[in-house]
Amino acid sequence: MVDFIYNIDRAVFIFCNQTLANPIFDFVMPPLTNWNQSWFGLTLAVGLWLLLFWKGGKKGRIVCLLLIPLILLSDQISSTVIKTLFARPRPCHIVDGLPVIENIHLLVTCGAGYSFPSSHAVNNFAFAAFISYYYRRWSWLAFTYAGIMGFSRISVGVHYPSDVLGGITVGVFCAFIIIMMWESLSKTYPALSIGRK
Repeated sequence: MVDFIYNIDRAVFIFCNQTLANPIFDFVMPPLTNWNQSWFGLTLAVGLWLLLFWKGGKKGRIVCLLLIPLILLSDQISSTVIKTLFARPRPCHIVDGLPVIENIHLLVTCGAGYSFPSSHAVNNFAFAAFISYYYRRWSWLAFTYAGIMGFSRISVGVHYPSDVLGGITVGVFCAFIIIMMWESLSKTYPALSIGRK
C-alpha cells in the first residue's frame, strides 16, 4: 500500500515537474516560489501587514498580531517537529550516491532540509485559512495564492505533491488552533471579540 501511494506521488511529481515544464514556468516559478525571501517580497509583505494594522481598525490590528504566533507555530511545527520526525529526502536529493528521482527539472537550489511537509505550503495555507476565517470575501484570493505557492514547490523540483498536501493539512490545523484559542479567549473577555465578514 505504501509503495502504491509513493508510486502515485512520484508519478504526479514527474508530471508536474517534467511533463508540464515550459519556458514560462522556468521564468516565473523560481522567483515566485521564493518571493518572500527577496527584498521586494519582504517589503511587500511588511507593507501589507502595516497597511492592515493601520487601516483595518480593531479587527485588522488583532488579525495582524495573531498572524505572528500563527506563522511561528506553523513554521516550527513543520520545520522542527514533523520534518525531523519523517526525515524524508527531497526528490532532488542524492542518497547513497544516487538521485532520489532522475532527470529532475530543478529550477532552484535543492536545499539540505527534509521534504515532508512543505513548509511553504504549511505557512501559506495557515495564512490563507486564518485570513479566510475573518475575511471571508478574500477567501478565494488567499487560497488561490496559497495553491499557486504549493504548486510552485513541485514545479521547481524540491517537493512531492504529498509534501504539499501534508503542508495544507498542517497549515489549516495551525490556523484552527489559533482561531479557537482566540475565540475561546474572546468569550471570557468580550472586548477582544472580532467579527467575521
